[in-house]
Amino acid sequence: MAYDKRIENRLKRIEGQLRGVLKMVENDGECRDVVMQLSAIRSAVDRTIGVVVSDNLESCVRQSIEKGEGTEAVVKEAVELLVKSR
Repeated sequence: MAYDKRIENRLKRIEGQLRGVLKMVENDGECRDVVMQLSAIRSAVDRTIGVVVSDNLESCVRQSIEKGEGTEAVVKEAVELLVKSR
């Protein structure tokens, strides 16, 4: 699957957030602030997973329809990926 610039940008933003948290830890930042930032990172990762799975699902469903195949297995796999990611 080819990933578009949106995914790359999201991951770069997450990477920046993670670097920021690492600096906070290195500088003995407040526990509350570190946890809040880690929570924001987790949320951003979860949203990115959703975008990746939905983009892939859309592509796979379109390909299955073009081939005259059913889409049930593709949808089931996407749901399993989302469940597993939690």
